[in-house]
Amino acid sequence: MVRILVFGDSITYGAWDKEGGWVQRLREFLDEGKQLDEGFYYMVYNLGVSGNTTEELLKRFEFETKQRLKEKEETVIIFSIGANDSQFVHSKNNFRTLPQKFEENILKLIEIAQKFSSKIIFVGLTPVDETRVTPIPWNPDVSYKNEYIEKYDEIIRKVCEQKGVFFINILTKLKNLNYRKLLEDGLHPNSEGHRVIFEIVKEFLVENKII
Repeated sequence: MVRILVFGDSITYGAWDKEGGWVQRLREFLDEGKQLDEGFYYMVYNLGVSGNTTEELLKRFEFETKQRLKEKEETVIIFSIGANDSQFVHSKNNFRTLPQKFEENILKLIEIAQKFSSKIIFVGLTPVDETRVTPIPWNPDVSYKNEYIEKYDEIIRKVCEQKGVFFINILTKLKNLNYRKLLEDGLHPNSEGHRVIFEIVKEFLVENKII
């Protein structure tokens, strides 16, 4: 058995997808290929929590990982986090998580994850429709912008490269599509958006022989 633990925020959780999100789609894809006769299959855990930043994920990551591990079973850890860190908070006139602190948090997540697995993957951030999220209707004190998303996505990519960790570039691939049609509310992907993310992630995992 291989256990795949996917940590992140509301996009990881699958918000706005009637099929349950890209992580649920990955689970269903792997479930179809179960080889029960040979005693081999994947178990996918969706550990996305709406609103989470890297700081909040760090508080729960090690504990939640330990609860799902068993000796002599391979573990894959996937992170999909960072959009909420890149929020610009107008009342603070600054980012929700400062870039330097964000980089430190990504490094800490990798260091902790390496205690449990040698297969660690970061799924990059997704673009936003700025006309709908600057500011966001449900919290006028907060704005998302693509320049901020790109800044934090690059921090993740750079740290992954330094630490020899897999990074899946979602941002570039979605921007090459008509990505606004893939968004439900300007921030979260709709069902088609989650399907596209799933396909990108699945292709990467297959090509790199992770699944």
